[in-house]
Amino acid sequence: MSFRYGALRDSIVESIRKSTEGRDIGVAFSGGLDSGLAAAVAKKYADSVRLYTCGTEGSHDVIMAKDLSERLELPWTHVRISKDNTRSLIAELIAAAGVSDPFTISYELQLFCVCRTSKEDTILTGQGADEFFMGCAKFVDQTYEEYEALRNSSVDRLLNVSIPCEKAIAAHFHQELMYPYLDPAVLSEVERIDPAVLRPKDLDSRKSVLKEIAADLGYPSIAGRVKKSSQYGSRTTDVIRALAKEKGLYYNQYIKSICDEVTGPDE
Repeated sequence: MSFRYGALRDSIVESIRKSTEGRDIGVAFSGGLDSGLAAAVAKKYADSVRLYTCGTEGSHDVIMAKDLSERLELPWTHVRISKDNTRSLIAELIAAAGVSDPFTISYELQLFCVCRTSKEDTILTGQGADEFFMGCAKFVDQTYEEYEALRNSSVDRLLNVSIPCEKAIAAHFHQELMYPYLDPAVLSEVERIDPAVLRPKDLDSRKSVLKEIAADLGYPSIAGRVKKSSQYGSRTTDVIRALAKEKGLYYNQYIKSICDEVTGPDE
């Protein structure tokens, strides 16, 4: 019997092949489903694949990524972040990408650190899977109307805030980012799926379609990976909050203080 998501599966594999074939690839790797599947498929086509995970020592993402890198038999680099280097890294990010929004900085700092460390010119990312395969907790158990509103706002932020910031980061390091889950052919197939199937009923049913695809491709262990948002899985937000507290500031105030140092205070 044919796999019900065969066309979507094939479009994802083809997108990864086009992005990686014959290249040396760095992967922004959290150890979760999205980047895990992308890395596993890339291994078949790329000349080389190295995984990069940004996080504090002992953070969820670092533990998960190290484990999966060993399962995939791919070289892995831990991009360490700590109280000693976080402030300077945020300042570098602000200067490189022109970003000042504290929320954006919280989840793009990890990619910045990966690009900063990677020796490869091409960086593969799992970005977009949360928004189109419903990976965020906020999508759980919503009415259709609530789900549509949340999905639309998430996609809007992805395309108009996150992606421009990420491309600015990549340009700063003379790199190219690859987004296999945002390939038009992939998104065309996603649009064919009944929203009721994509909309998660509970935390375990998030990204159910992508999980089925990973399992069908022969990666059941990847399908079952548990993932946190990057800013929490890497514990960078915890580090920033601790630094802010030492200065007697709130999180947003601390980020603004760094922005003021880099770009000058607002008029």
